Amino acid sequence: MGTSGSYGGAGNGSPLVPSWLNDPAAATAPVIPAPAPAAAPGAAPGALPALPLTVPNVPPQQAPMPSRFTAPRTNFSRFARSGGTDRAALGRAVSGYVSTAAGGARQAARRMGSSRQAGARLYSFLADAQARGPVEALRALNLQALAGRPIEDVFLGLAEYICPPGGSVDEGIARDAFIDTIADLADQGITDFNALTPDQMQTVFEMFAAHAIEARICNDIGNNSIKLPTDTAAVERVQAQLYDFVQRAVSDALGAARPTASALTPQQALQHVDAVYEAAYDFLQTLGDAESER
Repeated sequence: MGTSGSYGGAGNGSPLVPSWLNDPAAATAPVIPAPAPAAAPGAAPGALPALPLTVPNVPPQQAPMPSRFTAPRTNFSRFARSGGTDRAALGRAVSGYVSTAAGGARQAARRMGSSRQAGARLYSFLADAQARGPVEALRALNLQALAGRPIEDVFLGLAEYICPPGGSVDEGIARDAFIDTIADLADQGITDFNALTPDQMQTVFEMFAAHAIEARICNDIGNNSIKLPTDTAAVERVQAQLYDFVQRAVSDALGAARPTASALTPQQALQHVDAVYEAAYDFLQTLGDAESER
């Protein structure tokens, strides 16, 4: 949760879909496309052309009520102060965030901003590595020198492609989510990039999406709350339970989307990632409602 303390949180009057989602720089970042007949000029043989990824401009929508963040923040603070024992408060915080503060699962997915673009790049890269092999996927990005290196080095080398440098909070969320994903590789038993299985590739994307949603929630309703428990073990318990809660929803979302997950064009990759985020938020609201009733 590297971003949980970096931002003052969204204001009650913030638009449901922030204006930075229409940033042309974020909207035109390249994604590895599905195999095409010809590579870009000067690229290595067999390389995939990096086509621009366009995102429709959607005008910001105004908040349905001026205090939509208040109840989710209050419940999240209650959960944090309990040291992770008040699961009902966590359920109410997450459910209220999706249904009220974010304006529903679809709008919550749209709030992911740069994490949508980064997720599409990561998903496309992993799909290409599965289809043509890790070395060829790296060669398509002129990163063939990373072949054979430890998996952490490979993914660190991909960082600027997956998450281009930028200074906004939204871009920081995407970068932190990717770095947290790299840190979790060993814990998941993912140690050899050249031997990545389809299930491991799915796990990598699942971790990124879960970290990105977790960071988005923390920046919107959990800022400073995570620091409230004075016991370090309690802080770690709060962080772990929030991530596990989000990861369950992302895992369910990816399980539902798995039959359609294949080699995609850049726009299809973004649509797939949006669908995963939306389904994950939908599952989060359902899980939150169930937890709050216990």
